[in-house]
Amino acid sequence: MFFKKIDERIKVLFLIMLLLFVFIILRVFYIQIVDYKKLNQYASNLWSRDLPIEANRGLILDRNGVVLADNLTTTSLVLIPNQIKNKEETTKRLAEILNVSYDEMKKHVYKKTSIERVHPEGRRLPYDIAEKISALEMDGVYLVKEAKRYYPYGNMLSHTLGYVGIDNQGLSGLELQYDKYLTGKSGAIKYFSDAKGNQLNLSDLYVEPQSGMNLTLTIDINIQKAIERELNNIVDMFSPDMALALVMDPNTGEILGMGSRPDYNPNTYQDYSQEVLSRNLPIWSSYEPGSTFKIITMSTAVEEKVVDLEKDHFYDSGSVNVEGSVLKCWKAGGHGEQTFLQVLQNSCNPGFVKLGQMLGKETLFDYINKFGFGSKTGVDLNGEGEGIIFNLDKVGNVELSTTAFGQGVSVTPIQQVTAVSAVVNGGNLYEPYVVKSISENETNTLLKENKKKLVRKVISKETSDIMKHALESVVAKGGGKAAYIEGYRIGGKTGTAQKVKDGKYLVGNYIMSFMAVVPSNDPKAVLYLAIDNPKNTALLSSYTTTPIARRLLLDIIDALDIPKQSGGLEKDLEWTDKIMYQVPNVVGKTVKEAKKKLTNFTVEYTGTGNRVVSQSPAAGEKLEEKGVVRLLIE
Repeated sequence: MFFKKIDERIKVLFLIMLLLFVFIILRVFYIQIVDYKKLNQYASNLWSRDLPIEANRGLILDRNGVVLADNLTTTSLVLIPNQIKNKEETTKRLAEILNVSYDEMKKHVYKKTSIERVHPEGRRLPYDIAEKISALEMDGVYLVKEAKRYYPYGNMLSHTLGYVGIDNQGLSGLELQYDKYLTGKSGAIKYFSDAKGNQLNLSDLYVEPQSGMNLTLTIDINIQKAIERELNNIVDMFSPDMALALVMDPNTGEILGMGSRPDYNPNTYQDYSQEVLSRNLPIWSSYEPGSTFKIITMSTAVEEKVVDLEKDHFYDSGSVNVEGSVLKCWKAGGHGEQTFLQVLQNSCNPGFVKLGQMLGKETLFDYINKFGFGSKTGVDLNGEGEGIIFNLDKVGNVELSTTAFGQGVSVTPIQQVTAVSAVVNGGNLYEPYVVKSISENETNTLLKENKKKLVRKVISKETSDIMKHALESVVAKGGGKAAYIEGYRIGGKTGTAQKVKDGKYLVGNYIMSFMAVVPSNDPKAVLYLAIDNPKNTALLSSYTTTPIARRLLLDIIDALDIPKQSGGLEKDLEWTDKIMYQVPNVVGKTVKEAKKKLTNFTVEYTGTGNRVVSQSPAAGEKLEEKGVVRLLIE
C-alpha cells in the first residue's frame, strides 16, 4: 500500500514536469518565432541611437515646371552628452562659436538625455559656423543634415505659397493646406552605444530620408510676374491701402495668377506682422463690389428675358427716387435716352435700379446665390471669406435697388471672378483651384490630379453669348476704352465702390476695380484688378485701373499665346486716341506706287531697285498714323 502511494506521487510529479517542459518549449517557440521582432526592437532600442536627417519638403512648381518653392541643405548641431569627455571645454568652445552665453550652452551639454538637438542656436547653421564646429573634432558633437525651405522668387505669390516654420512644418497658404503631402519622412544615422552612451565598435547604419510629394500649380509664372510688376507699380504710383489682382481660366476654374499688396518674403516671414502674413486678399478681402457687380444684374435680366439690350430703352435724368432715397448717376444730369446696352456701357446706376425693380428681390437674390455670392467658392486655400449678402426678409425696395448696382452687399474678389467666369463661359459655375496635381518626388508618378468641377449651371449659353458681346461693347464704346487692344477682342467692366466704415460711407475713399475678359468671343482668361484708396489720381476707375489692366492683358495674351481675332467692335475714338490705319498690300508694286499708297505712314527702305518684295507690318494689320512701314526692294 505504501509503495503504491509513492508510485502515484511519482506519476503526478512526472506529469507536472512534463507539462512544465512543454510550456517552456512553447514559450521559447513563441519568443523566438512569434514575438522575435518586438523583443528584438526592444533590445535594439537599448543600444541603438538615431542621429536625425531631415527630409526635404516636396517642391512646389508652376504649370510649366518652374520651381516656386525649393529646399536648401543646411547643417544643425546635435550633441550626445554621455559621449562628451570634457564637458566644460566643449561648452566653452561651442558657446564662443555660436555666440551664446556659457550658461545657455551648458544647459545643452549637461542635459541628461541620449541625444540633444541644440535649438534654436544650433539650427540651420551658416557654412562658416558649421566649419568651425567640425574643426573641433570633439567627442559627442555631431553636425547633421537639415533641409531649409527656400523661395527663389522672394515675395512672388507669397500669400498663396505660404511659409514654413523652423521645423519645416507648413504654417500658411499651400504649405499648410497640403502639408501632409509636402512633408517627407526623415532619415537617420543609426549608431550603437552602451547604457552609459559610450559608442560601441559597430558599423553605423544610414537610413535615407524620403522627400515629400511635389505640387504642380495652375499658376503660370509669366502671368504671375506681370501681376507682381503691376502691383509694385500701383504701390509706387498711388500708395494704396491695398491692391490685388486675380486671373482665372473661365473654362476650368484654374487660377493662372494671383497677388496682393501688402505682401511679404516667405524666406524671412519673421520680419512681418501676423496681419500681413495671414491675409490673402484675393480670397479673404470682402467689400462692396461697385459697378463690376452690374454684370451679374444684367446677366440675370437677360436670362429672365425682362429686357432686350438692343431694343429696350431707358431714360436717365441723373437720379431716381426710391422711397425717399435719391440714388444718383455718376454723370450729373444723366445720360438721357439710351438702350440697356448703353446703360451697361455708361455704367448708369438709375438704369440698374430699373432692372432690379423689374426682376424683383426674389429673382435677383436667387441668381446672386446661384452665382456663388454669400458662400465660399471652395478654393483649395485656407482663409477664404464668404462676403455678406442681405437676408431676403430684410430686403426692401432701397436694398433691392442698391444691390442691383453693387452697393450694400459685400463680396470677395474670387467670388466675383468665379461668377463672371460663369457669365462668359456658357453659364457654368466652376469651383476654383490652384493645385493642378500631386506627384511622387523621385519618379514623378502622378498620385492625384485636380480637374474642373462643375458646381451648377447658372445661365444659358444664349445669355452668355449676349453678355460677351455686351462686355466687349463696354471696352469698345463705353467706360473701358483704355483697355482696348487693337486686333484683340477685349470685354470688361469698370467699378468704383465707396468704402464703408462704422456704417457710414467715407468721403473720397474708394475701391477702384476692373473686370476683363480676353478674348471676349472665346474667353481664355478673366482678370480682376482692384486698388483700395489710391492717392493722387482721378476718382474714376476708367482712368486708374483700366490702363493697368490693359498692360496685364497684353502679358496674358503673350503667356497664353492667344492669336488675334477678327470681327471685333471698332473702338469709339476719343480726343486722346491716335488714329489707326490699315496697312495696304504693296508687295509687287513699284517704289513710287508703294509710296503713294502709304501716305499715312513713315516708309523706310532696305535694298536697291524699284520693286517691293516684302513689307512689315503685313498687309491688313493696323498701325498708328505716321507709324513705320519697312519695305524690302530688289
